[in-house]
Amino acid sequence: MQMTDKEIVNDVLSMVNSSLTGYANVISQSENQQLRQTLQQIRNSDEQFQFQLAQMATQKGFYKPAGQASQQEINQVKTQLTQG
Repeated sequence: MQMTDKEIVNDVLSMVNSSLTGYANVISQSENQQLRQTLQQIRNSDEQFQFQLAQMATQKGFYKPAGQASQQEINQVKTQLTQG
């Protein structure tokens, strides 16, 4: 069975999101500055790709991002994060 364009895009978005998490973990544990910088450049490139792909997916109706948070919701999260 062949995958639809929507399935392919969502699969790629999922893989890129997973790789971004992996980069964050590796970068935070790398002591070698040159390695850190290289990984950060790769991560930044992947983040830009993810953003562009998500925009395209949204335009084509393949992906529906979460609605914008209200100011009350933002304040609630800020309060929870600063009380910890």
